[in-house]
Amino acid sequence: MTVFVGTSGWQYRDWRGTFYPEGVPQRLWLEEYARRFATVENNGSFYRLPERSTFAAWRRRTPDGFVMAVKAPRRLTHDKRLREPEELVAELMGRAEALGDRLGPVLLQFPPSLRADPGLLDAVLACFPAGVRVAVEPRHSSWWTDRTEAVLAERGAALCWADRKSRPVTPLWRTADWVYLRLHEGRARPWPAYGRQALEGWAERLTGAWGEAADAYVYFNNDPGVEAPRDAAVLRDLMRAAGRPVAVPAETPEEGEPTGRESRDSSHE
Repeated sequence: MTVFVGTSGWQYRDWRGTFYPEGVPQRLWLEEYARRFATVENNGSFYRLPERSTFAAWRRRTPDGFVMAVKAPRRLTHDKRLREPEELVAELMGRAEALGDRLGPVLLQFPPSLRADPGLLDAVLACFPAGVRVAVEPRHSSWWTDRTEAVLAERGAALCWADRKSRPVTPLWRTADWVYLRLHEGRARPWPAYGRQALEGWAERLTGAWGEAADAYVYFNNDPGVEAPRDAAVLRDLMRAAGRPVAVPAETPEEGEPTGRESRDSSHE
């Protein structure tokens, strides 16, 4: 297992002066981010799919070994609601493949109102090129069926494990030989932070369910107040302490530098 831990997005204005030093201009935030984490989930692609040249530029701006997961555009998941996926998936991959060896999994996050349709899910997954890792994050309870699990397993797609308020909100199915986890909101202070106990629980789930055989991609989506990079740094350290191979930046921050919190109220787990 190689564990990739990062955040969902990197361009948050309230990270200026905290995660990003005041002297670092926004146009260099990706480089600064990649100095601290070895992976990021690009959620901006959900709102507007970047041009191929932009993906190619991100490849040039990040170091060897860096991995960028890409969230599929809302046109596919929310506007079309998975219908007529061929052209949209081809457009997505035609651009995102410019990341080259930096390309990580593609995330399909469904709208909460989208009810289960395993046939549509299978048709969408069939559009992705062989070898592309796809994670699926349904958000309607009708998806939690044996048929959904079977479609994911047959296509080698990972069910995205998701957390809200320090609790799993999805089944913890193993439908691929790798895992994708998104942590949306913790219960510690300051909101929406995760307490250490909650992060230790996720570290145990990852190691217990998967051992050392599978890659894991973990992204913190609790971005307000710089909680996401702080929590990501803690979980990364927990996984490393458990003896798991953890992807590290090409240039590691100096001891005691950035993202870890000196203290945290973990009474709300």
